[in-house]
Amino acid sequence: MSTKDFVEKDYYKVLGVPKDATEAEIKKAYRKLAREFHPDANKGDTKAEERFKEISEANDVLGDPKRRKEYDEARALFGNGGFRAGPGAAGGSFNFDLGDLFGGAQGGPQSGGAGGFGGGLGDVFGGLFNRGAGTGAGTRTQPRRGQDIESEVTLSFTEAVDGATVPLRMSSSAACKACAGTGDKNGTPRVCPTCVGTGQVSRGGSGSFSLTDPCVDCKGRGLIAQDPCEVCKGSGRARSSRTMQVRIPAGVSDSQRIRLRGKGAPGERGGPAGDLYVVVHVDAHPVFGRKGDNLTVTVPVTYTEAALGGEVKVPTLGGPPVTLKLPAGTPNGRTMRARGKGAVRKDGTRGDLLVTVEVAVPKELSDKAKEALEAYREATAEEDPRAELFQAAKGA
Repeated sequence: MSTKDFVEKDYYKVLGVPKDATEAEIKKAYRKLAREFHPDANKGDTKAEERFKEISEANDVLGDPKRRKEYDEARALFGNGGFRAGPGAAGGSFNFDLGDLFGGAQGGPQSGGAGGFGGGLGDVFGGLFNRGAGTGAGTRTQPRRGQDIESEVTLSFTEAVDGATVPLRMSSSAACKACAGTGDKNGTPRVCPTCVGTGQVSRGGSGSFSLTDPCVDCKGRGLIAQDPCEVCKGSGRARSSRTMQVRIPAGVSDSQRIRLRGKGAPGERGGPAGDLYVVVHVDAHPVFGRKGDNLTVTVPVTYTEAALGGEVKVPTLGGPPVTLKLPAGTPNGRTMRARGKGAVRKDGTRGDLLVTVEVAVPKELSDKAKEALEAYREATAEEDPRAELFQAAKGA
C-alpha cells in the first residue's frame, strides 16, 4: 500500500467510529465488524474478504496510539489527497502527487535542497508506513507475511470423534539458507529503485485515485540481488520440507477445513508466518454413523422384543455397551436416544447416540417356531393391518 493510499483512506469511516473515539470504542467496533466479515463466516465471499482486510488495516493503525497520532497528523496536513495551502494561497487548496513530496522522480534526492523535503514530514510518513525516505542504506523494506499452506489428512472414524495428533510432512517456501534469505550471494542486495523498497508500485492513478500492484522488478520483495544466489536464483526463497505434529480437535467432521494460525510458511524480514489449512477426510465406520454431534447406530431386535417389549444391549464407540428399555409395541424404525454417548462437542461435552430399531425377520425357522407362528396367525386372523390403508385410499 502506497503512502498516498494510506493518507487518503478514512479509517474512522471504515470502522464506523467518530474521530474522537476512545480506544475502547475502536476495539469494540473492530471486533463487531471482524466477526461479521471474517472469511471463516463468509465462505467464498470475496467482497466480505476484502471488507475484512480493510477493517483489519484500519484497526492496525487506529488501534495503535502512536500510529493513530501519526495518521491524524498526516490527515491534518493532507485533505483527500490535496495539500492544504497556507493563508496566502488563493483558492484554499491545490492537489499534487504525494510521490513528489518523497523525492519526485524515482531515485531522486530525498532531503535538503530543491529536490525534496527533509526532516519532519518524512519522519511522520516513514514511521506510519514503515517506509524509508531514500534509496540508500537507510531505506527500510517492509516485512512480508509467509504464504498459507494447505494440506490433507485422513482419519479413522474413531480418531475424528475423539481427536488425534497426526504427523504432517509439508513443503513450503522458506528463506534460502545459502544467502540467508537476501537473494544475494554476498548477502548485500540493493534496494529496488523502481518501488524504492516498498515492493509495490502505483498504476492507473489520476487525481486522488490510484491502484497498487506488486513491483515486477523485485517481485514484491523491495530488494534486488546484485550478485544473485545460485541456489535460489536471487529470489531469497527456497523449497523447504518439514514434518510437524498437528493436533486435530475432537469432533471434527468429514471435509472440514481447519485453520492453524502461524503454522504456514515463515515470513520475510521479520514478517509473521502464514497459516496452515488442513482438510480432514474421515473414513466410514462399519457400525456407527454420524449426524452433527450425535452418533447413529441401527440395532436389530426380534419380533417378540418389539411386540412384547424388553431390554436390549447397544454397543457404543470405544466404551462399554448401554442397555435400553424397549417399550411393548415398538414399531420398526423407531429411534431412541442414549444421552452422552455421541461425538465430542467444542465445549467438551458429548452429543447423543441415536439408536434406530430394526425388526429382524428370520430367514429360517425351526419346526417349533413355525408351529408357534401358525398358532399366532390363527389367533390374529380377524385383524387386518391394511384395512386403514385401503380405507384412506378410497377416501382420497
